[in-house]
Amino acid sequence: MVEKIHWLGHDAFRVDTDRVIYFDPWKLKKGQPTADLILISHEHYDHCSPEDVALIRGPKTVVVAPAPCAQKLGGAVRVVQVGDTLEVEGVQIEVVPAYNVDKKFHPRSPHNVGYIVTVGGTRIYHAGDTDYIPEMAGFRADIALLPVSGTYVMTADEAVKAAEAIKPAVVIPMHYGTIVGSERDAQRFQQACPVPVRILQPE
Repeated sequence: MVEKIHWLGHDAFRVDTDRVIYFDPWKLKKGQPTADLILISHEHYDHCSPEDVALIRGPKTVVVAPAPCAQKLGGAVRVVQVGDTLEVEGVQIEVVPAYNVDKKFHPRSPHNVGYIVTVGGTRIYHAGDTDYIPEMAGFRADIALLPVSGTYVMTADEAVKAAEAIKPAVVIPMHYGTIVGSERDAQRFQQACPVPVRILQPE
């Protein structure tokens, strides 16, 4: 399944299975395939981008997002909050917490979320913008997409703790290389993490 996951920079990913799934599309290059499903983690501009959503939104695309994002995006949006579970086109979606514990950028809120999606029997966790939080000990995922840059999210060292708590088969680092952080953060995370780490190049 890792080979079907494409990092599009920052926190943006595309998953190509029998459904085309995007997480937090931002600064997309032209020519991206139309989405079947778009998942937005929170309302900050680098995660909830109406312009990027419009690039990949087709007449049958389902957009899933918290209420503050729905207001920005317009059109039909499946509004969710922490604790929700739903199914879209055969994709199981769990909406989980995402928040900071020692900084103010992402307060604990029903509207700041991560997602665990089950597709093709594989559980993929997109953390959104979060620190290492206690709830992670209860998350089950085969593949975890974790921020590593610090400043607005957890550091590489904190992401190691998150990986140890979640125990996925593989981790893909994110949230570096644009606003804050660099590939050195991903490499430091890879060196320290007991879970296999796959560093992807942005597409």
